Amino acid sequence: MIRYFYRFTGRVQGVGFRWTARTLADSLGLTGWVSNEWDGSVTMELQGDEERITRMVNALQGGRYIEIENMERKKIRPLEHESSFQVRH
Repeated sequence: MIRYFYRFTGRVQGVGFRWTARTLADSLGLTGWVSNEWDGSVTMELQGDEERITRMVNALQGGRYIEIENMERKKIRPLEHESSFQVRH
């Protein structure tokens, strides 16, 4: 089990990014959260196995309206008792 913190920039707000992330995470059995930030970026923490995390990020990058220009990723400590993926407002 691994966990990553992500920061995405580009056309990532107002295009269904958070809801797409939640649908993908639920379908892949991943946990974490996603949130819009004041500067127009989107931040996300994603937890699960490496293969599923990679599949989710690739699917987000291929989204119909989503245009990720830059993606930062940092490995962080997993949360043991997390059981779902949340959209933060």
